[in-house]
Amino acid sequence: MAIPRRRSRSRPTVAVILLVAVSFLAAACGGGSGGGSGGGGDAKADPTGAPAAHYRVSSSLLDPSGRALGVVDDKTPWQYGIVDTFTKEAGRSPDIREYYGSWGEDFDAEGNAFLWKHGQLPMMAMVPDDTPLADIAAGKDDAYIRRLAGQIASYDGPLALSFAGEMNGPWNSWGPEHTKAADFVAAWKHLHDVFDAQGVTNVIWVWTPHVVDSGTTAKLRPYYPGDDYVDWVGLIGYYGPIDGVAFSSLFTPTLREIARFSDKPVLIAETGVAQSAQKEADIRDLFQGAAKAGVIGLVWYDQRKNWPGSKQLMDWRISTSVGARAAFQVEKARNKFGHSFKNG
Repeated sequence: MAIPRRRSRSRPTVAVILLVAVSFLAAACGGGSGGGSGGGGDAKADPTGAPAAHYRVSSSLLDPSGRALGVVDDKTPWQYGIVDTFTKEAGRSPDIREYYGSWGEDFDAEGNAFLWKHGQLPMMAMVPDDTPLADIAAGKDDAYIRRLAGQIASYDGPLALSFAGEMNGPWNSWGPEHTKAADFVAAWKHLHDVFDAQGVTNVIWVWTPHVVDSGTTAKLRPYYPGDDYVDWVGLIGYYGPIDGVAFSSLFTPTLREIARFSDKPVLIAETGVAQSAQKEADIRDLFQGAAKAGVIGLVWYDQRKNWPGSKQLMDWRISTSVGARAAFQVEKARNKFGHSFKNG
């Protein structure tokens, strides 16, 4: 359920300007390296001018032992109301706070640091908007990618990054009928390679297709960049009148298809249960099915929103009824959803 935004190219943030200035002064004085946090080790000066990431994603983050619980909406990291609301409704604060970002926008290092400080792993779903993936793959936006890499590296914490999610959805300009799968893979690899060249070590790369159903029939294997370019597999799917009403039909077929070419940890990166007479039963089915499938977590869309491509208003919120809220709280506890990434 990607939320498109207007494409904008904003100026570098104050944090980035200060980072560049400090790097320049350190180089002019022959400055030494400083100790990094988060297991990153000492950061050595790079003669190419690549930014040094202070935080290095650990193996316990890449392959977490527990099941995380998250929340997603289109608000910025600073808009913390969604976290407070989710905490009250779910009976537990979220472990992941996912939000949307548009290609061309600057990364909010301070906002993401705020989330990480308050116990949420930030997850940014980057939407390419009207930018052709073939142009990204060809290097036409490399100046922006390098700037973005520097901004993310300056944030002293981990970031789960999903680029061009629901790439198998025909409703997206980067999906089937609009963009070749090969262009998606090439753009993903190019973005990843530029980040690597810039010394970015604090990103968890999340490949995020929509579940395969009647509206997304494209095979997923051609869209997969390869295990060297992916850390987590994310899945997007909703219980409702269009996507499905059971984990076995909504997620299981896609999980089986992905298992044929990847064994990376799976996160349900965006999900929700629409208001209906069976919402309580669907919530139980979601948590039980996800736990049985061995996912590393699920991220809930706790909003009212029109179904993409239609005027049908759907209510995904936990609090649509006392029963729905109770079912959510009971099932997330019973199936052990709740994992602090700060503690590994």
